[in-house]
Amino acid sequence: MPPERRSRTRPERRTGARPNRKTGMKPDRKVGARPGGPPRKAAYSSQRKPPARPRAAATAIAVAAEEERRLRQRNRLTLEEDKPAVERCLEELVFGDIEDNEDALLQRLRGPRIQAQEDSDDSEVKNEAKDNFAPRKKPVWVDEEDEDEEMVDMMNNRFRKDMMKNTSESKLSKNELQKRLKEEFQHAMGGIPAWVETNKRKTSSDDESDEDEDDLLQRTGNFISTSTSLPKGILKMKNCQHANAERPTSARISSVQFHPCAQVVMVAALDNSVSLLQVDGKTNPKIQSIYLEKFPIFKARFTANGEEVLATSTHSKVLYVYDMLAGKLIPVHQVRGLKEKIVRSFDVSSDGSFLLINGVAGYFHLLSMKTKELISSMKINGRIAASTFSSDSKKVYASSADGEVYIWDVNSRKCLNRFVDEGSSYGLSIATSRNGQYVACGSNCGVVNIYNQDSCLQETNPKPIKAIMNLVTGVSSLTFNPTTEILAIASEKMKEAVRLVHLPSCTVFSNFPVIKQKNISLVHTMDFSPRSGYFALGNEKGKAVMYRLHHYSDF
Repeated sequence: MPPERRSRTRPERRTGARPNRKTGMKPDRKVGARPGGPPRKAAYSSQRKPPARPRAAATAIAVAAEEERRLRQRNRLTLEEDKPAVERCLEELVFGDIEDNEDALLQRLRGPRIQAQEDSDDSEVKNEAKDNFAPRKKPVWVDEEDEDEEMVDMMNNRFRKDMMKNTSESKLSKNELQKRLKEEFQHAMGGIPAWVETNKRKTSSDDESDEDEDDLLQRTGNFISTSTSLPKGILKMKNCQHANAERPTSARISSVQFHPCAQVVMVAALDNSVSLLQVDGKTNPKIQSIYLEKFPIFKARFTANGEEVLATSTHSKVLYVYDMLAGKLIPVHQVRGLKEKIVRSFDVSSDGSFLLINGVAGYFHLLSMKTKELISSMKINGRIAASTFSSDSKKVYASSADGEVYIWDVNSRKCLNRFVDEGSSYGLSIATSRNGQYVACGSNCGVVNIYNQDSCLQETNPKPIKAIMNLVTGVSSLTFNPTTEILAIASEKMKEAVRLVHLPSCTVFSNFPVIKQKNISLVHTMDFSPRSGYFALGNEKGKAVMYRLHHYSDF
């Protein structure tokens, strides 16, 4: 090779093989050009090709995926060895042979809809979900008369006529009538009753529900009544139609009592009559009246089962028994061994076994309710003022004119305890609560002492829980309501002298009686209905005033 050509080509070969320091790559000879000439073609040499790095990375990823697949296959085979043959056979039937292609199984389980949802945005997912629902079908047949609102005639029905607010409402739609009936019911009940509410309290866990169930099984009581107790302060009540409105009288009401089983009230007066009336709070229709000739009623009472009515007179020793089932009036002229000239005050035990008659000279007599025969006679010091049975009918509480209280055992006829009513010089009335917790004693000075029954049995000088001093004249009537939440006290010596005491706070309800109305007058007798829904009083004007207590939803 000549020296000129060798010296001319070597510098070009060095410059062409020298790499670029900034990029680390050799210059591209396809795009490089000499000055003043066409571009030079690159020589085909393996040393001048760039390294195949993307292809090496793909190979490494494939190797890693293969290694991961082998690892999963080995783990699956290890798990398969522990499975029984039946389970492996079942998996093969359900999922197929998944040894070779697990990705196909996953794709089959996920389904085309999931795959489509992953590839689409949220709006497309919602639209696809809406399209999947079946279209709502139209009704096959439509009655045009159903769309017309039926009107109800209000004038021809006497009960619906009372619900009219004006004369233009001669006809109302069924929806309007239903609203009026609901309003009338809520007005009569004093609001929405508790049993109408459908929201029930949910327990937080199963353990709490089990504890509530155990607590329910360990207690006894009236579970039908309202769960909330009676609040003190103001008693929600409404003045109803007089109980004896359909059997009016001008004679003094001597007894008023609600039937223990039926929604009936009995009103007895000094006009020789005993009336039975149905209680609805509006008209109180009369059921039956019994007239006893020359027999002014001093006291009348239902028996415990409500099948008979007992009545005594103001000046006779005859005891009348009226059998309500047979409709017969049976006079008991003489009780063997009973030497009383006049039989007036008496009491009936709650279990229906005994009849207690107060006599003279401190005697009171225990009779059998079934045979009306004398069982035994007991005596206290001084004159007996009032007596009553305990709630379990096993004891008798007697108040004397000397201000002392005696407790007798019915079975043994022995005096269990005797104590002086605090601050009393002359006892007039006594009452026990239905739950066996309280004893109330009324005196001639207007004070009512409320005692605990256990302290009366165990202590010789028990202290009252509270002394009620809202009356200034002698307390002639005391009555507990069946739930032992109200104690009614009254005096027959002064008009409007009646109070309702809240228990257990022993405070007087401030809204009763309403002095401005003055419709109570002199109270001689009182009673609560079996579930405390109604409260009735009998006065000297011949009216049995009745109130609806809104707190109690039932009769």
